[in-house]
Amino acid sequence: MSQWMTLFQKEILEMWRNFKWIWVPITFILLGVSEPVSSYYLPEIIKSFGGLPEGAIIDIPPPTAGAVLASGLSQYSTIGVLIIVLSTMGVIAGERKSGVAAMILVKPVSYLSYVTSKWAGSLLLVWFSLFIGYLSTWYYTGQLFDWVAFSDFLLSFVLYGLWLTVVLSITVFFSSALLAPGMAGFISLALTLVVSIVSGALSHLLEWSPAQLISYASGLLSAGELPKHAVPASILSILVIVLLLWLSVFLFKKKELAA
Repeated sequence: MSQWMTLFQKEILEMWRNFKWIWVPITFILLGVSEPVSSYYLPEIIKSFGGLPEGAIIDIPPPTAGAVLASGLSQYSTIGVLIIVLSTMGVIAGERKSGVAAMILVKPVSYLSYVTSKWAGSLLLVWFSLFIGYLSTWYYTGQLFDWVAFSDFLLSFVLYGLWLTVVLSITVFFSSALLAPGMAGFISLALTLVVSIVSGALSHLLEWSPAQLISYASGLLSAGELPKHAVPASILSILVIVLLLWLSVFLFKKKELAA
């Protein structure tokens, strides 16, 4: 356990040196604040563009607080996922390519500890960034529109965090399997996009898909109750995460021993 903790602390320190603990949370905060602010000032923004007939009245019904918060979550489905993939695609592949991984594994370090410590370090960064970014969305939504129950905020945060953990695990898997970080990132983004599109198009058949956690989190905020398939989808997501981690360790070990 002390070996794993040492590797975990090394990963946290490395992310500090790369300023990930600064720019990733700040980006998530900016994404989180942008939605409620832009929704609140939308009529003024439209007026400022002009071009409307004289005497025209802009009457846009204000969105509900739940809808604004759900819309804020959608920001993390695009730019947020891109940031996660770009910041973690070289977490293992980069060290393999530079030879750092070989230097570490020469010592009595297990492959399981090496891979899982890197995954855990990135996981902490993702969940921390998502929490403070989403918390800023919740706060500004409450200030500008109405307050959403904090319990609904936390539950939707956990559901969405699980989906981002799946995305992170996919990226770590390809970073373990491939030598080029760019290729690992490209395939991870492509696979995430395909899973999201297929799950959305076949939502009536793929109700337990991890990608459905996005809509379940939004549905919780809009309806005020947990969708019935949210728990099975969460359990399946956890199983997928465990499987991807196991495959990451297996492929990484196989490739390192073959090198």
